[in-house]
Amino acid sequence: MITPDRIVPTTCPYCGVGCNLELHIKDDFVYKVTSPFDAVVNHGNLCVKGRFGYDFVYNKDRITTPLIRKTAQEPGARTQAFDRDQWHEASWDEALDYAAGRLVEIYRRDGADAMAVYCCAKATNEDNYLLQKLFRALFRSNNVDHCTRLCHAGSVVALQMAIGSSAMSNTAAEVIHSDVFLVTGSNTAETHPIIALQMKAAVANHGAKLIVVDPRRVEMVNWAALWLPEKPGTDVPLFSAMAHVIIKEELYNRDFIERRAEGFAEFVKSMEKFTPAYAESISGVDRNLIVEAARMYATAKNAAIYWALGIPEHSHGTDNAMSLIHLALLTGHIGRQGTGLNPLRGQNNVQGASDSGAMPWHYPGYQRVDDETAARKFEHAWNSEPGSLNRRLGLTTTEIMSAVGPGGVRALHLMGENPMMSEPNLNHTRHKMEQLEFLVAQDLFINESDAYADVFLPAASWAEKEGTFTNTDRRVQRVRKALEPRGQSRADWQIICDLAQRIEKKLSRPQTAFWAYQSPAEVLEEMGRLVPEYAGVKYSRIEKEGLQTPVWDDNHPGTPYLFAETFPSGKGKFHPLEYVPSVEMPDDEYPFILTTGRLLEHWHGGTLTRHSKLDELYPEARIEINPADAARLRIEDGQPVRVSSRRGSIVLRAWVTQRATVGVVFIPMHFVEAAANLLTLDTLDPLAKIPEYKACAVRVVPATKDQLARPEGKVQRGRY
Repeated sequence: MITPDRIVPTTCPYCGVGCNLELHIKDDFVYKVTSPFDAVVNHGNLCVKGRFGYDFVYNKDRITTPLIRKTAQEPGARTQAFDRDQWHEASWDEALDYAAGRLVEIYRRDGADAMAVYCCAKATNEDNYLLQKLFRALFRSNNVDHCTRLCHAGSVVALQMAIGSSAMSNTAAEVIHSDVFLVTGSNTAETHPIIALQMKAAVANHGAKLIVVDPRRVEMVNWAALWLPEKPGTDVPLFSAMAHVIIKEELYNRDFIERRAEGFAEFVKSMEKFTPAYAESISGVDRNLIVEAARMYATAKNAAIYWALGIPEHSHGTDNAMSLIHLALLTGHIGRQGTGLNPLRGQNNVQGASDSGAMPWHYPGYQRVDDETAARKFEHAWNSEPGSLNRRLGLTTTEIMSAVGPGGVRALHLMGENPMMSEPNLNHTRHKMEQLEFLVAQDLFINESDAYADVFLPAASWAEKEGTFTNTDRRVQRVRKALEPRGQSRADWQIICDLAQRIEKKLSRPQTAFWAYQSPAEVLEEMGRLVPEYAGVKYSRIEKEGLQTPVWDDNHPGTPYLFAETFPSGKGKFHPLEYVPSVEMPDDEYPFILTTGRLLEHWHGGTLTRHSKLDELYPEARIEINPADAARLRIEDGQPVRVSSRRGSIVLRAWVTQRATVGVVFIPMHFVEAAANLLTLDTLDPLAKIPEYKACAVRVVPATKDQLARPEGKVQRGRY
């Protein structure tokens, strides 16, 4: 029995649930992770990543010394390079001076449009606030984004259009107060396991009825009263057909609509064509199931909707999310405990990074960059001269990458992001990465994108720094330093402040008092002065269990659920919808629909979990294929297959399983050896600018064992 030297409470670095952890430390080594039974978020429960996935901190491939590439890479000749001899170890002064000098050189020559930054949903609120501040205040650029563009952007835009707020409206634990809850586009048991436990308890112990809408037979189907196995990309007709039933059978909440919504009459007309029979012809879901689901949801006392990336990651992702919002507005299932519209956030701090301003159209707190009042407010706060901040909307992540080239984006700063795994159509992304003039990478490991970098700034892990994460429930929680940073690595907020001071000097704009923070607590307080929803969030108030935003002042208790009386936009707005098919439909040449997603054992691009022993639990990619499809193609379980789209080709093993429905295949997104995003489509939702990850046409054919782990393209695992 090991007696710890200390036990440090902190917050999990993986999914948006935000589980409370206790790191058990002996001789400056984390040897065990537990969670207290009174933890407000997870009540002592942890998934495999939270309990065992911390060992990436000690991985031998971690970079703990600043690096500079010995020979500058010319635009167009830039390549992924893994040869240690191509880098030299540098001091922090040398690395930061070099980075600042090259960034300023490009800014002076080409202006704000040439500068871009990817902030990070794995980093803290304080880290993201400072990095977006650096690029906006010093380089006058709004080309600031992070992975929310590649996950819930469609949800954010739809919610802003309909009710004026993009956050999850209720607390996940409130599901035990729901009579009915609908889960769609979410493999909750694998992507948000602790929330899935709460959902299962709601069914088993509290009598709630679950409706699952998903093309795969995910684990939550086993707990469902109804499963609607739709074809990928058919959410609008299916959920609009549910709205059609609610309207025709007069199951809608007339009083709520009259008091709190507008645009109902025009919306009703647009729903006429979405009959259950019409929806069945498109979605493949039995019309009787659609009718039953509509009645079950509408007649419940309290009903809630939960969704994840299967809804927004489409070329019509905004419309998909809007079709869910309509159901809540029709029935009044919002603004009360156990109800609401609940987009389950993917990464540990994607909510907080968005709140902190890591987006191209908004300052912190979702204040528009093209709003004159907001711009003047931030100019004053950041000691920038009047009119200096850029009033033009910036580029999103996908637009940044597309804009790389002469006359476009020339310099890119990556903090913890990995576009060479997360962007769609990776062969196109690779070509654009090769065209960059200067790339700064700030991370723990040299990932597939960092391998293109000119300078690498080694960051401290979550266990080695202070800060806050904001979980999917809008709960701001502490991240505590349990270990000293490995080697020469430094906390992200310190790297950013040091870099900013050097940039200011080179620009002859010395304002070092605005970068000389003594702690992340000071950074959060500055953000709270600018973001009303965070005004009352102070480190002293979140020592135990955090606060749920909005927290309007130092005495405010936080907000478990939103919209009890009104919406930020005043009234909720119905929006007429049309069905727009996915861009790429199956045909004779590419007869399957590919959808992608996550696994319980891994996380996003694999930068953390594939540097952990978790990799041993699920060490290679597999494609899920239905037994009927496998039999027709003469493919056996475990056999190598080649999967091809119009953009690329990969080889991986087949998993013949009933989890896949006929005509639909699934590939996880974590494996560079069989990178799913070599296949996916880079067509964007016109409003949210989110790519269509969840539906593209592919073909599947048998392959040979010697073809495994040989993707067509140049996506490779970065190593130093």
